[in-house]
Amino acid sequence: MKKLIPVLIVAAFMIVANSAYAQPRRNVLDGAYVQENNPQRRVKEWPYLREADVLWKKRVWEEIDLHQKMNYPLLYPLKELKGRKSLWQVILKGIEDGNLTAYGTGPDGTDDEFTFKLEAEQVKGSLSFTKREKVEVAQDVYDTITVTIQRPQDDIVGYRLKEDWIFDKQRSQRYVRIIGIAPIAVVRNSEGDERDPDNRVYAPLFWLYYRECRYVFANWDSFNSVNDAFRGSYDDLFEMRRFSAHVIKEENVYDREIQEYAQGIDALLESERVKREIFEYEHDLWNY
Repeated sequence: MKKLIPVLIVAAFMIVANSAYAQPRRNVLDGAYVQENNPQRRVKEWPYLREADVLWKKRVWEEIDLHQKMNYPLLYPLKELKGRKSLWQVILKGIEDGNLTAYGTGPDGTDDEFTFKLEAEQVKGSLSFTKREKVEVAQDVYDTITVTIQRPQDDIVGYRLKEDWIFDKQRSQRYVRIIGIAPIAVVRNSEGDERDPDNRVYAPLFWLYYRECRYVFANWDSFNSVNDAFRGSYDDLFEMRRFSAHVIKEENVYDREIQEYAQGIDALLESERVKREIFEYEHDLWNY
């Protein structure tokens, strides 16, 4: 009996160790400290603007190209990580939870005035696309069918911003107010609903009201390549203008985009002209 006691102790110890190992770990801190800043922070409200204090205003539309290196914090991670999502994943989560409202772009895809709200089924429709596939129905006999495929994240190529650039004479400060944001993705081409790589058309899927987005964006980290201790949130990223974008339209009497009267390098030069005019106007206000 005395010889069995050590054996029983060893066996019991092994059983307890194996059972503890089989159970999932709990309360394991993946880091040196608990990160509580962004998940619990509140949105810093914009200063109140009176119309009487607005000395000058210009409305512009800009596009963010996610293929530019500076905009990678908006594109990655492609798969959700612990505590980190791409901006597209954050938007999907916000819509799914009912915290974000999607607005349609209209029949011609140009409505950016938040005219009509999309229902849940309409949003799901914009998050998928139809594709024609050839299937074999008999030997050497093929037929074409249309299938619906969930839109992958790499379909999102950029974001369109609707902004007001304002100079407040009361505070002697220039403000940029983002009015709306829209994800840009591959849509139907001019020849039908099949996504032909050689004939792709890109357009906004839907519009989001940015004031509403701020309360969602403020709770998610955006990657900071300089300092991991302060990554900041997606709201910080937009408020601090830590992205690269080019102007595609300024408010004009014809209500036309730059691409309608300039192409290629001329369109880029026109975009820079609009930015330069804004900068020079603000600079001239300080000349006495």
